[in-house]
Amino acid sequence: MPEITKVSVLGAGVLGTQIAYHTAYSGLQVVVYDISDDALTASRARMVETTELYKRDGVAGASEGKTDEAFDHLTFTTDLAAAVAEADLVIEAAPESLAIKRQLYKELAEVAPAHTIFATNSSTLLPSDLKDSTGRPDRFLAIHYANQIWIRNLAEIMGTSETDPTVVLDAIAFATATGMVPIEIKKEQPGYIINSLGVPFFMAAGKLWASGVADHETIDTVHRMTTLAPLGPFQTLDVIGLNTTFNIASASEDPGVREFAAALKEQYIDKGKLGTTTGEGFYKY
Repeated sequence: MPEITKVSVLGAGVLGTQIAYHTAYSGLQVVVYDISDDALTASRARMVETTELYKRDGVAGASEGKTDEAFDHLTFTTDLAAAVAEADLVIEAAPESLAIKRQLYKELAEVAPAHTIFATNSSTLLPSDLKDSTGRPDRFLAIHYANQIWIRNLAEIMGTSETDPTVVLDAIAFATATGMVPIEIKKEQPGYIINSLGVPFFMAAGKLWASGVADHETIDTVHRMTTLAPLGPFQTLDVIGLNTTFNIASASEDPGVREFAAALKEQYIDKGKLGTTTGEGFYKY
C-alpha cells in the first residue's frame, strides 16, 4: 500500500481550509489551491484563527506549538498544475456544483501524476456523478468530512463500483494517519451516513420554527433535554453554516422545508448572519 505524504486540497472555502490545515497539522505536506489570491489569503487567515480553536478544544499537541508548525507544511497557489504536480492524493472541496466539479476534474486529469488518487468532499453529489470526468474512475472516491473536523473527526469514505479496493484501503490509511475515524460506506448513498441521519432531523426542526410552532431556543432546549445532546439543532446549524443549510432546504420538494429556506434567507442570510463563521446566526458568538 503506497503511503500518502503529499496532499493537495482544491478549494479554500471553510471546509477545504479545515481539511488542508488539519492534514498539515498531522505532518503531511499540503498544497492549497483556489482560483483567486483573495480566497487563499482568506483561507490562511481562517487557519490562523483555527489555531486558537485547537488550543481551546485541547487537540493533542496544540499547546506545545504544533499549531504554528503546521504552517511549515503548507503551500498556497492559484496554479492548478503546480498544486498537484507531486500529489499522492487530491481532495476536491470545490463549490457544490456538478458543472464546476466536472470541469475541474477534466482539467485535473490532464496535469496530475498517474499515481494520484482523486477524492471529492462533496456532501450532496455521489462519486458516480463525477467519476467519468476524472479520467481515472478506478482511483477516484469520496472522502467526506464534517465541519470542525478537529473535534468531529469522522471521514466517510465511499467509492463507486469502479473504485479499486486498494484505493479505498489507501484512503482509510490516510484518514487514520491524520487523526480521523474512517467510516467506510459499503455502497453509494446520497448524504452518506452523516447527512442521511442529520438532514431529515434538521429540516424537521426548521419546519417547526418556520411555521411558528416554537422559537429556535425552545426547540433546542427540548432536543438537548430529551436526547442529552450537547447542542440543539439550531446551534448545530450555526456551526454547519446557514448558507449550506439554505442550499439543502431550498432544493427540497417539501413545502414546509421550502418555507424554512425562505425564512432562513430573509431573516438571516440576507442580513449576513451565516452562523459561527460570521459571529452570528440563530445565536451570537
